[in-house]
Amino acid sequence: MMVPIRCFSCGKVLASFYEDFAKKVSSGENAEKVLDEMDITRYCCRRILLTQVDLIDDIMKYKK
Repeated sequence: MMVPIRCFSCGKVLASFYEDFAKKVSSGENAEKVLDEMDITRYCCRRILLTQVDLIDDIMKYKK
């Protein structure tokens, strides 16, 4: 999984939050509440976690 280590705008470390966020959201919790519980309040950081798409499996199909 290729998760951004830091927020592109403010530089806050986000990689440590992604696994917990993904588990809670996939289990049916509201993403807004999960981010609030994790104390991720900046909209730039929230954007990165909400829009993260795992593409590594699709990319690995292609060889050089």
